[in-house]
Order: sequence, then structure tokens, then C-alpha cells
Amino acid sequence: MKTIEDIKAILFDESESECRIVKRFTSILEDKIFIQYKDENNLIHHLNSLQRGGYSPKEVIILKKYQGRSFQLCPGSQNMICCNYRIINTSFNCIYNCTYCYLNSYLNSFGIMQLTNIEGVYREINDFLKKTHTDRIYRIGTGEFTDSLMIDETTGIGRDLIERMSPFKNVMFELKTKSNNIDHLLNIKERGNAVLAWSLNTERNILRYEKYTAPLLERIEAAKKADEADFYLAFHFDPIIIYNGWEDDYKNTIDLLFKSIDPEKVVWISLGCFRYSPGFKDILRGKFPNEDLTIEEMFPGLDGKFRYLKKKRIEIYRKMKEYINHHTDKPFLYLCMENSEIWNSIFNKYYSSSEELERDFNEHLKINFLSSQ
Repeated sequence: MKTIEDIKAILFDESESECRIVKRFTSILEDKIFIQYKDENNLIHHLNSLQRGGYSPKEVIILKKYQGRSFQLCPGSQNMICCNYRIINTSFNCIYNCTYCYLNSYLNSFGIMQLTNIEGVYREINDFLKKTHTDRIYRIGTGEFTDSLMIDETTGIGRDLIERMSPFKNVMFELKTKSNNIDHLLNIKERGNAVLAWSLNTERNILRYEKYTAPLLERIEAAKKADEADFYLAFHFDPIIIYNGWEDDYKNTIDLLFKSIDPEKVVWISLGCFRYSPGFKDILRGKFPNEDLTIEEMFPGLDGKFRYLKKKRIEIYRKMKEYINHHTDKPFLYLCMENSEIWNSIFNKYYSSSEELERDFNEHLKINFLSSQ
């Protein structure tokens, strides 16, 4: 697994040398190349030099102010049912190198961008939280454009956000990762309804498509630590990637997970089949010439993304639901970016809108996890 130790160069604005995030990097890390840039043109000059020098985009971190939206409702996918998750943007790009990652087509900049104006993000979130309805549950998390915990022991953002959201009893804050990097969080006392979550896959798929991430057993061991530290847990089987023998491998992965952790601590589990946007295949084959993800028969859905055929997706979801329900029905089990017809086929529940799903999701959390608060 790659960690902060594998980062070689860190760039920051010379005017931000006393910035909290910048100082966390410069005071904690050693044996790194620190480069100060004067402006955007100067930054591009340094990045071009690093690229010509043979540095990988996964070895370079850019500490920079972000002028875009840092807190937003998940944009979802057109004509699909979404759970109305709320996203905090703290970083863009990732230290890992997953073949299927949509960031391969979404972000084309060199390096990993880490926000430095994080206090502004905190203020934006705090303003939102003060206006929330106390009878409504809000699920909020980082990790839409990065991995929540890949370098969190350095940035300290995870701890900051957990502690800042802990007073709000109607907020469940999630940090989602493919790492085992949680030890720095386990001693947090004011954690509220914090959720530590893992993206899981079969060992075969992790080795094949999730380069530089933690192995399956290390992720499950980290989840066990979080369980023992009394955190809420969540898991995301997304993307589910099929191959000869996928059924047994996913069943064994789920069996291993629930032998290691307490099902009563798991608040939600998401399921999503591998999917990709038009044009992604060409980008993927340019970066990974030997990839075999897109050779399966797939068809464009209502949102234009290519997916396994409907009959196959229904089979996949039914089997995954069966494997999970063999151990527990306590978590809220949901589909990521699927249409109403697929929802009805799996759960015998027809959602005509994302708001309907969100209401059911929230009611489940209230009854099963938050009723004593």
C-alpha cells in the first residue's frame, strides 16, 4: 500500500508558508522536496519540470487554495435514484491507482491537489449544520474526488471534521477509504455519529484493479480495529466486477468480513456494478493497455453510462443481498446509481424519486441506530 512516505515532492504557495495545512506538511515530513511557487504560471513551470524529471503524478502533492464549491449535494446520475449524500471536497486526485476510477477521465492535472483554505470549508459546513432540521438525518462525507484517509495522519482533516460534527446528533459523518490508515483516529473522544467506511472488493479484483491500495485482509483488520474502538462502520461494494467464479469470491469476502466485525455496528452497505461513461474506454486503454474491464457485454443506461445488462445486474444484486442478509439485516442496504426498475426487482420497493429513498434511508437509521439519542 502506498502512503505519505511515497510522496516525493510537495509544492505550496510561498504566501502560505504559515498556513495550518502547509505547516502540517513542512513540520511533520522529512526527506521530501519542498517547492514554493509564486503564482499559477510558476506552479505550472515547476510541475512541468517534475514531469520531465520522471516524477509520477502519484508522487506529487500540490497545496493550494480552492475556489470552487467545497460542500455540495452528490450530483448523482441523470434518471437514476440517488441517496442524497452530501459531499465535502478537501482534495482532488488520489495516491492510489485504480483502473476503473472515473477520475481517470475527470481529472487530467498533474499531481494530487490538497486544499489549504480548509478553515473556509469548516465555516461553510458549520453554517449548513446550524440550519439543519433536527428531525432529519444528514449523511455527509469526504472521498468523492479522493480517498478520505490516504494521507489523513498528516493533514489532520479527518479528526477535525469528526470533532466539529460530533455535537450534531442528526449528522452521520463518513470517512471512506481503501487504506488501513485509521490508527490516528481511534483515540478521538468526541466522535458523535462518525462512520469509518471501506470500499471492498474480492482479493482478485483488488490485486488486479486497485493498485497501491491496502490488501483485503488489511482493510478488514482495520475495520475490526474501528469496531473495537466503537465507531460506526460502513462498507461499499462498488464497483462489483464480475468474472468466472465471482459469486464464490464475493460470498467468501462477505463471510470473512462478518466473521471479523460486529454486524450491529454496520450502518449501511452500498452495492454498485461497474459502469463507465462514453469515452472512458479509450482513456482506460491508453493508461492500461491490457485492461479487460470493458470486454464484458455492456449497454448504455438511462444516464448514458455503460453497464452490465439489466438481467445480469439483477442477478448480481440479488446474490449480494443474499450473501449479506445471511449475516445481518441491520445495515441499510442500497444500490448506487440504479434506476427504479432495478430497485423494485431487488427490494420490491419502487422509488419514483431520490427523496423517497432518502426518507427510507433516514427512517432506517433513526430506528436502528439513533433512536436512543
